[in-house]
Amino acid sequence: MKKLALIFFAVVAVFSSQKVSAQGKYGADSAECIKYLSYYQEYYKQKNYDSALPNWRKAYALCPATASQNMFVHGTTLMTRIVSKAPDAATRNAIIDTILTLQDQRMAAYPKNRISILNNKAQYMVNYRGTDAAYIYKNLGEVENELGSKSNGSVLVNLLQASIALYRENQLSADDVIAMYDKVTADIEGATAKNAAEEEDNLKVKASIESIFADSKVASCENLIAIFSPRFDADPENLALVSNIVKLMNSAEDCASNDLYLKAVTAMYKMDPSYRSAYALYRLNNARNNVADAGRYLQEAIDSPESDDATDAQYYYELAAFSYKNGMRGKAYDAARKAIEMDYGYAGKGYLILGNLWASATCGDTVDKWARYWVAADYYQKARSADPSVADEASSSIGSVSRYYPEASEAFMYDLTKGQSYTVSCGGMSATTTVRVQ
Repeated sequence: MKKLALIFFAVVAVFSSQKVSAQGKYGADSAECIKYLSYYQEYYKQKNYDSALPNWRKAYALCPATASQNMFVHGTTLMTRIVSKAPDAATRNAIIDTILTLQDQRMAAYPKNRISILNNKAQYMVNYRGTDAAYIYKNLGEVENELGSKSNGSVLVNLLQASIALYRENQLSADDVIAMYDKVTADIEGATAKNAAEEEDNLKVKASIESIFADSKVASCENLIAIFSPRFDADPENLALVSNIVKLMNSAEDCASNDLYLKAVTAMYKMDPSYRSAYALYRLNNARNNVADAGRYLQEAIDSPESDDATDAQYYYELAAFSYKNGMRGKAYDAARKAIEMDYGYAGKGYLILGNLWASATCGDTVDKWARYWVAADYYQKARSADPSVADEASSSIGSVSRYYPEASEAFMYDLTKGQSYTVSCGGMSATTTVRVQ
């Protein structure tokens, strides 16, 4: 306390020599304001938060907002530390209200920092009231309306999730959710990254938005046709509308063989021969089993310099799956490895394809006939580790190939024992694996 008293008197000595107009920064009772600011800040620096809190409360009560921006920053930290310790729901809600109020007061007093403060406030809403879809939809919607492409990725992702939740509760229509998807997608695509790390983060947010929307099944083919058919008929040369129809139908299951998709793809490629329209033509030709044309258009989409890494990772995975299905094993192998390298959520699926390629390879009649299954199991295990969403399929595949492992006595005939390293090459592929037996 002596140390705090010395600090206090030193601060008072400094400020007592200033003009009365300068003292206005600390309010009518500037000495008390400065004293409690000094007290709480010293405890805060020492990470003695329990002692800092009552002194901060006194400073907050005595000092005007102009006294210190850190008063709001530190106060938020102190409040967030005690939320979980609230004895009842009413107290917890009061603390949360204080946290949000501090953000409002800080924005009012320091408007230059409004964007970052508003994004922080949105995150506190998600942290503490994220289970209330109606609350998130309303309040994060207001944040997004103001900030647009300057909204944090968390704001956009949670806003879309709240929309989907309200749709499932019959409080929003499919059209409402699709409109929200359009909005948050436009925001993240319009976001300006300051560096490579931010650019990567933006790509991950975009991938999350697309994945959440696709998994929601809101954009069913039936819904999309019902919503967009009259819009297309009314304005078939609207490139933005046509591109959106194609994008949404690409994300829906079994939605590449209807008349609306055919008309929209044709119109888009005519108006804008881009990677998006090339990909749409791949989907269209693939649905009609035009293998050569489908593969050509998908490769054209990948080769376009306009597509970002997240999109290319998706396209490489699709090229791998398409090529494997149509017997183009070399192309499937190369594309799967590229999808794994780029990742963006496609590594696990890429490993599955590599496992399938090895499991179905023709590798001769000696040890290699077993080794292909060992390598396949390696890739299935990698798939299971890389992506929980394919874990069940990977485990099932491991079970399938393990039936073809040799008996220990058979392996012994080739001087092989369980756990031994073995290198295999066949079908244009090579790998080092581990001997497995029944």
